[in-house]
Amino acid sequence: MTRRYWLGALAAFAWLATAPLAAAQQWPVSETRLDNGLQVIVREDHRAPVVVSQIWYRVGSSYEHSPITGVSHVLEHMMFKGTESLAPGEFSRIVAREGGRENAFTGRDYTAYFQQLSADRLETSFRLEAERMHRLRLDEGAFAKELQVVIEERRLRIEDQPLSAFGERFNTIAYPVSPYRQPIIGWPADLQSLRLDDLATWYERWYTPANATLVVVGDVDPQHVFDLAREHFGPVPGGEAPAPRHEPTLSAPGERRFEARDDRADVPHVIVGYQVPSAATAGYAADVYALEVLATVLDGGDGARLPQRLVRDREIAAGVSAGYSSTSRLETRFTLEGSPTSGTAPEALERALREEVAALREEPVSDEALARARNQLLADHLFQLDSMFYQAMRIGRLETTGIGWEWLKGYEDGIRAVTAADIQRVARAYLTPERLTVGILRPGEQDGVDSDKSEER
Repeated sequence: MTRRYWLGALAAFAWLATAPLAAAQQWPVSETRLDNGLQVIVREDHRAPVVVSQIWYRVGSSYEHSPITGVSHVLEHMMFKGTESLAPGEFSRIVAREGGRENAFTGRDYTAYFQQLSADRLETSFRLEAERMHRLRLDEGAFAKELQVVIEERRLRIEDQPLSAFGERFNTIAYPVSPYRQPIIGWPADLQSLRLDDLATWYERWYTPANATLVVVGDVDPQHVFDLAREHFGPVPGGEAPAPRHEPTLSAPGERRFEARDDRADVPHVIVGYQVPSAATAGYAADVYALEVLATVLDGGDGARLPQRLVRDREIAAGVSAGYSSTSRLETRFTLEGSPTSGTAPEALERALREEVAALREEPVSDEALARARNQLLADHLFQLDSMFYQAMRIGRLETTGIGWEWLKGYEDGIRAVTAADIQRVARAYLTPERLTVGILRPGEQDGVDSDKSEER
C-alpha cells in the first residue's frame, strides 16, 4: 500500500503513546457460522449509536476468465436493479429513507456490499441483503442499459486516461500467468460479448451463503446480531462454497520490459515492479511485515528515501512513490514508480529507482529511518482503525483473501519487530531482476524532439 501522507513525527509519536486503546489485540470480536454456511463476524464498537454492515462474496476479477472478464463488476451493478419483491432502485430508496447510505465495490478477490445506518436499523440491512442474495431479478432491458454504463465507465477511467491505460497493459506483462493480469472492469471485447445468461450463471455459482462473510461493526450486541442473521439469512439456501480454479504461479519469470507511447501523455512515466508474496502466500509472516516497512522507508512522507533523494536532492523525479499491498489471495507486486523531471530521460529515472533497490540489498537502513518508517506505518494503521467502516473493510478483506481477520491481532507487534536486517533480507530475496518488470510510458514526439535523446542527468 502506498504511504503518501505524512502525519508528522510529533503527531505520530503522540498517537502511538495512546494507541494500545485502539489496537486490534484489544478488539472484542465474536463470530459464528449459520447452518447454511454464512460466516458472521461482529466487532463491537460502542463509541457512537451507528453500525456498518458489509456482505463480502469470495469472487472478483481474479476468478474470471475470457470471454467473461468483467462479469463480477457488471453483476455488482445489477444487484441494485431489483429483486423478486424489490423494484429497481427500491433497495437504495429504503436505505436512504432510514437515514443510511449504501454502495458496493468489486476487487480482484471479492465483491462487497455495505450499508451504514443507525444501530437500531440493522435489521433493515439484513432483510434487504438476504433478499438479493438469492432472489435477484435479472432483466434483459436493465442489463443492456447497465452494460453500456460499465462500457462508458471503462472508457472514462481507463481508455481516456493515459496512465490508467498504461498501467492496465503493464499488468499483462507483470503478471504473465496470474489472473491479476485481468482488469477488474473487464476487457473491451469481453464486455461487448457479455450476455445476461453469463451473469445468471455467475450469480448462481458464487452468491451463496457458504461463499459469503457478513461483517458487522458498531454499537451492537453480538448475540442480537447472530439472532437477526439467523432470522433473515438463515432461510437462504446454502450449499457448499465453490472452489476457485487452481491458479498457476510463476514467482520468478525473469526480467521483462514493456514500453508504450501515447500522444495524450504529458510526461513520461516509469514503473519498476517486483513480484512478491502476500500475507496469504508468504511462507514466513515476518517477510510481509518487512516488505510493508520497506515500502514506508521508501515512500513514507517527505522524509522518506525516494522523495528526498530523487525529487529534492538529485531533482530527477517530478514525483515518485512506492507501494505494496499485502492483503491479496495470490502473489502480489512491490512497485516503485514516478515521472522524470523535464530534460531527464525515463531511463535515467529507471536507473535511479533500481539503484535505490540495490542500496537496500547492499546495506541496512539506518536506525533513524527504520524507527520513522515503523512509527509512520503504525500511526497510519491505527488512525484508520478509528473508523468503523475501515475496521469492517479490514476484516472483510482479510477473510475473503484467505488470510483471516486474526492477522490483525499480530500486525502491530509484527511491524514493531521488523529490524534493519529483516528489510535487507527481503530486499535480497524478492527485489531481484528475476522478479522484475519495467514499464516506460513515453509521450508522443513533441516539437520535433525525441524523448529517447533527451539529456540524461
